[in-house]
Amino acid sequence: MKNKNKIFIIDTNVILHDYRSIYNFQEHDVVIPITVLEELDKFKRGDTLLNFHAREFTRELDSLAGDDLFNEGVSLGDGLGKLYIATGKKFSELMKESFSENIPDHKILSIAENLKDKYKDREVALVTKDINLRMKAKAIGVQAEDYKRGQVQDIEKQVISGITKIDEIDDSVIDLLYKSPQGVEASDIPQLGIIKGNQYFILQSTNNSILCRYEPYSKTIKKVEKVNTYGIYPRNAEQTFAVDALLDPEISLVAISGKAGTGKTLLALAAALQQSEIYEYIYLARPIVSLSNKDLGFLPGDVDDKISPYMQPLFDNLDFIKRKFNIHSREALKVDEMQKTKKLLLAPLAYIRGRSITNAYFIVDEAQNLTPHEVKTIITRAGEGCKIIFTGDIEQIDSPYLDKKSNGLSHLFDKMKNQELFAHINLEKGERSKLAELASNLL
Repeated sequence: MKNKNKIFIIDTNVILHDYRSIYNFQEHDVVIPITVLEELDKFKRGDTLLNFHAREFTRELDSLAGDDLFNEGVSLGDGLGKLYIATGKKFSELMKESFSENIPDHKILSIAENLKDKYKDREVALVTKDINLRMKAKAIGVQAEDYKRGQVQDIEKQVISGITKIDEIDDSVIDLLYKSPQGVEASDIPQLGIIKGNQYFILQSTNNSILCRYEPYSKTIKKVEKVNTYGIYPRNAEQTFAVDALLDPEISLVAISGKAGTGKTLLALAAALQQSEIYEYIYLARPIVSLSNKDLGFLPGDVDDKISPYMQPLFDNLDFIKRKFNIHSREALKVDEMQKTKKLLLAPLAYIRGRSITNAYFIVDEAQNLTPHEVKTIITRAGEGCKIIFTGDIEQIDSPYLDKKSNGLSHLFDKMKNQELFAHINLEKGERSKLAELASNLL
């Protein structure tokens, strides 16, 4: 190992997050503890993206394989460092005193401590997405850090980037927007500055205000109307913008963020039902994050039976929409008929790889619990006539290895901003109830 290079020890969860992570440490050396390979072996079989990452990493490792992996290391490529596999090390006295259990995390930590003591002239760091393991490492003097590849910088700015509020607009400009259904050339309103993608605006003058949107294809600013969408009427400006994006056929990818009770899922479902004659299918999906060890294997029944408990929030929103109409109304009966004829479908994300989804309205709820790679996998399944909606709250992440900067929804905001096919709306005001809004703000 070269003295000038750092040494990074990679945890299992980093590889399951990004199977090509070993290539992202520039000229520095990468060490894979043998315990990591044992843990990855448990993930090789299955249809989830974690299983896919485990298998792909195994293939990457096989292409680099050789006896040197355990001794001199093998090169990861031009300008990159070397890859090593480290075998298990005996626990030091400090490790024995600090951690009584002989578990995989502690075995990885023991290897990191051993390398730190062996290479005193070099910086050695454990890279893991496990916060607790990072704390344990620091407790025994081992440097530890998160895997930061793909993390979104300045996430607060990214979240609110879809809507811009501008004051002190001339009354004449707002009057012209009201009178011009075809829109006004964006260049005629210099206060807007340089605009890219589908940007929404709240323009205010001394006496008036207007909700409008920049349309990138025509390069015009057009008024956004509040419209009733399958019995759901927008209650604020952000919801009005969200409905506009959800109903626009030119915008094939929409992200709606916001805290609990702001209407993200409800608006997406209402817009899907409103356009049911346009799309052949409506797919509803949520990432399955198990709680209390009650994963799919512990639930009885077939696939639909197993995922139904996780999908219940979607059904609750459907029932809310149906209650907006008489139980025997055409609209309510249509929802029931769509479910019976499989036009309205649950879509387990575990089985989406390899599929091509065409002529469908695809809603992915709780997208903050997806990794960037999972979001990419879903979007790349989109065929002709497919519209994909991601909804979620980056402040409520259930996955232990994701945070507000590294989850798939934040990644989507960052990478897709300014694209003509994409719109992002952040809903700020809770509309579920005064109690829910109070709890969301204070608790």
